[in-house]
Amino acid sequence: MRTVVLTMKASVIEMFLVLLVTGVHSNKETAKKIKRPKFTVPQINCDVKAGKIINPEFIVKCPAGCQDPKYHVYGTDVYASYSSVCGAAVHSGVLDNSGGKILVRKVAGQSGYKGSYSNGVQSLSLPRWRESFIVLESKPKKGVTYPSALTYSSSKSPVAQAGETTKAYQRPPIPETTAQPVTLMQLLAVTVAVATPTTMLPRPFPSAASTTSIPRPEPVGHRSQEMDLWSTTTYTSSQNRPGADPGIQRQDPSGAAFQKPVGVDVSLDCKIDLSFLIDGSTSIGKRRFRIQKQLLAEVAQALDIGPGGPLMGVVQYGDNPATHFNLKTHMNSRDLKTAIEKITQRGGLSNVGRAISFVTKNFFSKANGNRSGAPNVVVVMVDGWPTDKVEEASRLARESGINIFFITIEGAAENEKQYVVEPNFANKAVCRTNGFYSFHVQSWFGLHKTLQPLVKRVCDTDRLACSKTCLNSADIGFVIDGSSSVGTGNFRTVLQFVTNLTKEFEISDTDTRIGAVQYTYEQRLEFGFDKYSSKPDILSAIKRVGYWSGGTSTGAAINFALEQLFKKSKPNKRKLMILITDGRSYDDVRIPAMAAHLKGVITYAIGVAWAAQEELEVIATHPARDHSFFVDEFDNLYQYVPRIIQNICTEFNSQPRN
Repeated sequence: MRTVVLTMKASVIEMFLVLLVTGVHSNKETAKKIKRPKFTVPQINCDVKAGKIINPEFIVKCPAGCQDPKYHVYGTDVYASYSSVCGAAVHSGVLDNSGGKILVRKVAGQSGYKGSYSNGVQSLSLPRWRESFIVLESKPKKGVTYPSALTYSSSKSPVAQAGETTKAYQRPPIPETTAQPVTLMQLLAVTVAVATPTTMLPRPFPSAASTTSIPRPEPVGHRSQEMDLWSTTTYTSSQNRPGADPGIQRQDPSGAAFQKPVGVDVSLDCKIDLSFLIDGSTSIGKRRFRIQKQLLAEVAQALDIGPGGPLMGVVQYGDNPATHFNLKTHMNSRDLKTAIEKITQRGGLSNVGRAISFVTKNFFSKANGNRSGAPNVVVVMVDGWPTDKVEEASRLARESGINIFFITIEGAAENEKQYVVEPNFANKAVCRTNGFYSFHVQSWFGLHKTLQPLVKRVCDTDRLACSKTCLNSADIGFVIDGSSSVGTGNFRTVLQFVTNLTKEFEISDTDTRIGAVQYTYEQRLEFGFDKYSSKPDILSAIKRVGYWSGGTSTGAAINFALEQLFKKSKPNKRKLMILITDGRSYDDVRIPAMAAHLKGVITYAIGVAWAAQEELEVIATHPARDHSFFVDEFDNLYQYVPRIIQNICTEFNSQPRN
């Protein structure tokens, strides 16, 4: 009997092993039959910049012809994300001018990018940029899945072929908070808050691992009731809103009477692109959130929103920022006020730094209604203090030309200061630390008092310092040697050098303006600062400059440029003179150069061939090593374009913020 049982067990085990082997073999056969989806390499154009692509790492195919200088590249080996992806690939040597596949990997922003000439591409220098990338050969890593369709920061995908599939950027959804059981300690904390009306519990900063927000409980008692009265009382024509002028009334387009804000001229000549960053964190509470919206509505009314004047959008932040409406959504004050009323509170933490980064990258785009020539302004409203850091995000915003204002309401009490992530955060964030860009309000009940000074300051375009960058805030006068020793061919090379420099600037009647003087024994104004207001017109005018021929009177040329060009420069413009000469001057340059320096004209002296080094140093602004350059041959002039641009920007960015 025992032998029979053992035989049966052996048979069962044998059958099991047969089935197991058969199953494994079957699975292998099935796996062989299942074909892996084929990876499609996305194609892009030569002009696509890395910053427009959101994917952190991707493989793309570049077309031929990306060596062209019009596809700007910034940096060497590590490139600023403002660079052409394919142009950088050619510069780095990963591709030649016939195109091909490359692997692109995003890396952190650099404090400086050095230009160089490599593989037929001249890359330019930048003082700093918020994001970088490197280019590698298209060898995919094992186990890494690369996107077949790129994600762009705009819905318009700059793909090379029609019909290529890409995804428009979408704001990531806000993670839902999971309801947690109430603990005894939490219940006791709420009981203490109710029992002690004057007690305000602190808002601790959550750890990095925390996924739920820890709100600062709403204080109760007299102060809360007072704020509720302010936010809910309806004022009729016979009643005065606190701080309103009883003698000034206007009719709302909807038919209801409202008070004109005190001392605010609603007919202000104020062309700005304005973003309000409002605090929607849990700690602010519903009453204070309504007061915040009331200020927005009054600002919208005071600014008299319209296509020819100010435009305004609103972004709310909590855990994550979200745009309620952009600059082109509402084109009049009535519609804007209605939209503001419909805004609901999102809740969460007070991640101000994340919100500023979001606005810098996404809000001020042409697709969202941003207008060239209109200053970009962000007003950030903060209840208490941020729950993340703002300094670095704000620095990048300022360097992008965004004017940052901060309104802080009810700062941390003494027992709450331990929870403040970044002390003195407002001064670290605003455009200037001179008080112009900062408002501190002791209580929400007094928020309405900021209306008048806020509107006046955001409309004071002459003082919006962050609108000015090294590339959009100068009057640049080229003083060009047309003497006989230059010759026709070299003169055309000099004009190409002038063209290459001019291309780097933002040209318009409100941005950088260009003028040119040619000199020999005599001087000739080729065109003044007010002659042309677009880059194509300026470049055409430079190309049309005719070679003169004659002697070399550089001192007289400097005096002529001061009188004919820089005397007509705008007061709020930086004045830059770029002088190019190939020989020693027949007249004295010391007194004219000193006159230029005393009048605030920053002078760059570029010498070629037989130019005298000591004369260049006298002409150049101090320190001469940053403002004077010498090359042996005219054909080498192009090498100094990146360095001159970098020096102009470095000098501009080194100006103190206060």
